[in-house]
Order: sequence, then structure tokens, then C-alpha cells
Amino acid sequence: MQEELIIIPIVMGTLFIGLPWLIFHYVTKWKTAATITNEDEHLLEELHHMARRLDDRMETIERIMAADNPDWQQSALPSSSPAPTLENFDELLKKERHPS
Repeated sequence: MQEELIIIPIVMGTLFIGLPWLIFHYVTKWKTAATITNEDEHLLEELHHMARRLDDRMETIERIMAADNPDWQQSALPSSSPAPTLENFDELLKKERHPS
């Protein structure tokens, strides 16, 4: 009889306090782990800035090349293969990895 009186509060406390606390604890951990930290935001901003700079450089190089030789884009691509597009990218990649 005495053992039953001790077991009942332990079981009730575990069910109504311990289990919800455990669930909410790990839900909170899961949500905070999925967010972007300030360091991640700074890194993304830096990468975005670098990508813009590289894009500007490529545009400058293309303008210089076009001013020097107006047909440079056509002469840079081999005439036997089609121009690379997203549709045939996988084909071109396979050919490059496994030349016949």
C-alpha cells in the first residue's frame, strides 16, 4: 500500500511535467538549430557581394572583348557542338568526363 502511494505521484509527475518538458525542450532545440545565425548572414552577404563583383568583372571583360573583336562569342565556341544550355548541360558534362 505504501509503495502504491509513492509510485502514483512519480508516474503523474513524469506524465504531466517530465514528458511535456522533454518534448518542448527538443522542439525548441530543433527550431533554433534551423535558423540562420548572424555569422551565417554575414557570410551570405559577403558571398553575394563577391558574386556581384565577379559579375561586373565578367561584363567588363565581355565589353572589352566585344569592342576588340565583335565576333568573339561565335569564335570561342566550337562550331560542331551546340551552344551550352541547361537542357543539354548533362550531356556536355558526361562527354567531358568520359571522352570517347
